[in-house]
Amino acid sequence: MDTHAVTDVLLLPRPDGAVAGAVDFRGRPASRLGTGRWPAAMFVLSTASLSSPDTRAQSVEIAERFAYHGVSANLITYLTGPLGESTAGAAAAINAWSGVATMLPLVVACVADAWLGRYRTIVFASLLFVVSMGMLTVSALPPFHHDGCAHISTSLACSPSPVQVVVFYISLYLVALAEAGHKPCAQAFAADQFDQHDPKESVARSSFFNWWYFGMCSGTALTTIVSSYIQDNIGWGLGFGIPCLVMVFALLAFLLGTQRYRYYTSTESSPFARLARAFVALIKGPKSSQCDSDRASDDAGHQEEVKGVLRLFPIWATCIIYAVIFSQSSTFFTKQAATLDRRIGSTLRVPPAALQTFISVTIMTFIPVYDRAFVPLARRFTRLSSGITMLQRIGTGLVLALVAMVVAALVEAKRLGVARDAGLVDQPKASLPMSLWWMVPQYVLFGLSDVFAMIGLQEFFYDQVPDALRSLGLAFFLSIFSVGHFFSSFIISAIDGATKKSGASWFSNNLNRAHLDYFYWLLAALGAVEVVAFLVVSRVYVYKKRAAHEIAAVM
Repeated sequence: MDTHAVTDVLLLPRPDGAVAGAVDFRGRPASRLGTGRWPAAMFVLSTASLSSPDTRAQSVEIAERFAYHGVSANLITYLTGPLGESTAGAAAAINAWSGVATMLPLVVACVADAWLGRYRTIVFASLLFVVSMGMLTVSALPPFHHDGCAHISTSLACSPSPVQVVVFYISLYLVALAEAGHKPCAQAFAADQFDQHDPKESVARSSFFNWWYFGMCSGTALTTIVSSYIQDNIGWGLGFGIPCLVMVFALLAFLLGTQRYRYYTSTESSPFARLARAFVALIKGPKSSQCDSDRASDDAGHQEEVKGVLRLFPIWATCIIYAVIFSQSSTFFTKQAATLDRRIGSTLRVPPAALQTFISVTIMTFIPVYDRAFVPLARRFTRLSSGITMLQRIGTGLVLALVAMVVAALVEAKRLGVARDAGLVDQPKASLPMSLWWMVPQYVLFGLSDVFAMIGLQEFFYDQVPDALRSLGLAFFLSIFSVGHFFSSFIISAIDGATKKSGASWFSNNLNRAHLDYFYWLLAALGAVEVVAFLVVSRVYVYKKRAAHEIAAVM
């Protein structure tokens, strides 16, 4: 779709029933009834039968979660098994990769907002997912392995070939690039299907963020169960290959929804350039010359935009530790679970990574409760359409994350005690006489925390940035987790190095001699400091002005 042509259409008189600022796939003013709203948003959100014209392309977001978590959920097992890395080294590598995957959206979102557009970026990112997952599948096949590494292995003695390691890491970071293109643009594109200036659609958009996360978690739950079982019991090649095929079908389904979408086109050359001009205008201050009145008006507008971005940083900074806590569920939690009795019945043995499903199941269970019960009840007391403010929602999630770390520390102390009492301290591969159900509460608390903090942050950074920078706003949200992952990688490496000098590392390969409980107590303490800091900055935060039909409120 030509940018200039779309801009020209947007400047034409808008016919009745059209959405202001939006066009359809042919560049004509978008019909309110024929485009957008839930039918279009659901094309991007989740999966459904191809027979329904309103939902036939809902698969792209669930498939993206299936592809990404098909790699990340059980990655520490692959790194410490077939690739033979240490526990601390694998955890640091995963956090570094996750950091890149959540930092790159800052750049990709700018490209999307300025040139490609969100729709094209989603398509290109989906294609890159297919290519990178295909490469990852090939890297896990027998020709790339030395003897003994071609099949399932958790032995540190396994020696991978140099070619396998190189192809694997190239593929892994291509997955990160695909995630960077898909993550902010898909969510912003789906949210764009609701007109914020229409009372009914504005309320629906607030509800959309809940159901968006519900769709993401359904994809995460599915891949965590299916992929981790296949990877642990059949083979890594098939475990990586299935998400690749799912992404192929999802891309085809997403393209089928093209005619129903609403498209918004920015007239700015680049969001970064827009912000740069805003910073210059802010430094120069207001123009005094009468002949420069038009320029002064533009500068004033730029100043307001940069202030609108800068005022988000205190909230951004006070959520970093939450991101550090968030990163532990796919690394150390999985390694702990591998030491427990994971039998259900006489034949089924639960894969360690599959315990992460409890996070997704908790989210999927509680989101309908939150959206249909909690919000209407809270609305009676607060008189807010959303029940509670976005910052109140985020703060509740931070507290729940803190509680999750306290519970995790207590459970790990219990696990170490069981290992000592059973005389299994020096047998790291032996299953401890301790049920996997001991770890379920910390996963459930993580899920509850996500319902409040994760969804609240997504809505906050989408809603509070300048309107022209919506994809960039969601990229700012993702950058919280990027910095959190990098910080987690740094402190794991630093603590590992320091504790090795004084004895056993907190992250020893033999978890029965490690001290993950100390690490969790450290994160709980940092989380407590974070909660206090968040309360301080949220009390002084002033929300961006909203449409007249919305209820204004501050925390």
